Formats: sequence, C-alpha cells, structure tokens
Amino acid sequence: MDTSEILKKYRNIAVIGISDKPDRPGYYVPKYLRDHGYNIIPVNPNIESWDGIKSYRDISDVDENIDVIEIFRRPEAVLDIVRQSLNKKPKVIWMQEGIINEDAKKLAEENNITVVMDKCMMKEHMKLK
Repeated sequence: MDTSEILKKYRNIAVIGISDKPDRPGYYVPKYLRDHGYNIIPVNPNIESWDGIKSYRDISDVDENIDVIEIFRRPEAVLDIVRQSLNKKPKVIWMQEGIINEDAKKLAEENNITVVMDKCMMKEHMKLK
C-alpha cells in the first residue's frame, strides 16, 4: 500500500512525540492533518493536551481505535514504540522524515502492519491535491 492509499483510507492517527511548540514538525504536521479532516490522537507524557485535545502519556493508554501510528521520536526509540503498539493493532506505522529503523520495520511487517519510513505525512498529503 503506497502513501496516497494510506492517506485516503485511514483517518485515526496517534501521533507519538507530538509537540506543543508551534515551530516544530511534531506540532504543525499533525495540525495540518487535523485541519484536513484527520482525527489526531496526541501521545506525549510531557504535555497535558495538544491544541485543546487531551494528550495520552503512552500508546497503551489510548482507548480509541488507531489506524496509523505516526512517530516523531529518535530512530533508536522506534523499536520500543512498535513493540508497545502491537496490541493496538494499527494498520500503519509511519516514521516521519529522518526516522529510519529497520528492526522496527521488520517487527511491524512480521505483524502485518504496513510501514512508511523517512517520509513526511504532511508533504505526502500535499501531493494528493
């Protein structure tokens, strides 16, 4: 499944490492996506809320259905995130630009989860227009 199919099909996006700082990609990428009809589920233990939406401390605390897990964290943190995410049964693990972790990709794919690495969700969405 390519990025355009993912963006057309799935609407519930848990954003791990979401930021409350407007100048950071972890803030303005999810804001762009929300402004374009996606449901953003903030996950960051260091903030109470993001843009008026309750932020979860950990992916395991999320009680909503998750289609896509979008990751704004260092590459070395991604494998643990994928491990923690497996019981949520996401359809896609999406690692933002600059984030590559082959071990995490392998684990996700072994669990029938589509993986996107090193791509910006906002830039990919902009290509749809």
